[in-house]
Amino acid sequence: MTRGAARDVDAWDRTIRLWDVYFAVVWAATLAFVLGAEVPGWPVRLVAALLLVPLVPWYLSVGRALIQLDEPAEPTEPAEPAERRTMRYLAGVMALFLPSAVLVGEVRLMTFALIPQCFMTLRMRRALIAVTVINLAPVAGWALLWRPAAPDLFANSLSATVSLVFSVVIGSWVVRIIEQSAERAELIAELDASRHEISRLSAAHGALAERERMAREIHDTLAQGFTSLLMLVQAVEAELDQHDLPQARRHLTLMDETARQNLAEARALVAGGAPADLDGASLPDALRRLVDRHASARLEVTGPVRPLPAGAEVVVLRSCQEGLTNARRHAGSSVPVGIRLAYEEESLTVAIHDDGRGFDPDAVCTGYGLAGLRARALAAGGTATVRSAPGAGTTVTVRLPLGGGPR
Repeated sequence: MTRGAARDVDAWDRTIRLWDVYFAVVWAATLAFVLGAEVPGWPVRLVAALLLVPLVPWYLSVGRALIQLDEPAEPTEPAEPAERRTMRYLAGVMALFLPSAVLVGEVRLMTFALIPQCFMTLRMRRALIAVTVINLAPVAGWALLWRPAAPDLFANSLSATVSLVFSVVIGSWVVRIIEQSAERAELIAELDASRHEISRLSAAHGALAERERMAREIHDTLAQGFTSLLMLVQAVEAELDQHDLPQARRHLTLMDETARQNLAEARALVAGGAPADLDGASLPDALRRLVDRHASARLEVTGPVRPLPAGAEVVVLRSCQEGLTNARRHAGSSVPVGIRLAYEEESLTVAIHDDGRGFDPDAVCTGYGLAGLRARALAAGGTATVRSAPGAGTTVTVRLPLGGGPR
């Protein structure tokens, strides 16, 4: 576990002052028990107490900092010096604690403050070794030095064994919990990072989708309008060369209407509103306006006309604009174009047909316009098909599901 890396979120890294208080309470209680013991005599108890005194500055100057360090790394990693410092710190603790605990049995109370430090500063294997020494060595030394009676030896040995087992079980369990908490913290950090990455990718995808939408809108509105203007300019130039002023004036009027329509589309595009033709009008009315700007186009509406979702109406309008533009560009401005809008119970179908030159859909690139038309239909849950053959004209059919019938 990497407590240093998670210091801001892990609870055990915000409790060092509680450990300070705990260490101080255990140390003071141990000192009081040593000085208040009945045996051995005062000189021995005083020596044992004096050996306990350096534990406080030793803990404050060395041990406290080690407890707050990251867990020691493998011996080949840069964290090895920290583990060596830990071993020196515990060696100093043992040098002060063990002689004192051999002299006076009450010193063993200090194990309650030393054993947690072993688990907090050492890897599991070394921590278990240190805990075993802290629990058993004082009893063995005390027995060799004072030669106690069998009942006292048995009681102290049993107490040390129980303390060792309890320390190993509880210490191992706590360490495992901390390790699992650290793993969960890492997983949460990874999830947070993944969430931020997903958010970034979602924003990027949204920006890309918006650019694609704007590209389709510009292609279906402004670009087609400018294409119509260019074709009308060419027609007017030819008519002026032939001195056909009435027809030139009619085309100039149509240029004025197309330019105004383009301006209205640009404003609607900037405002993010509905297309200009659909502003305050039904879908058939919008298509009639569109047809009026194309002299060779005709509109047929079948089925009961009814209000539809705005998205479906926009798809149909843009499909008709694309179909008319392609017919004028590829089939010629004089080729008749028929638009059939069919209101059905659960679907809306629009078909744009021209009797122009046609093409082979499998052999000819259909360009961005038809690709955008298909994308619009697919986004609305519908389909767009193109049927054409050389010399047989072209039919573009868009079918959108409505799911509900008349409302």
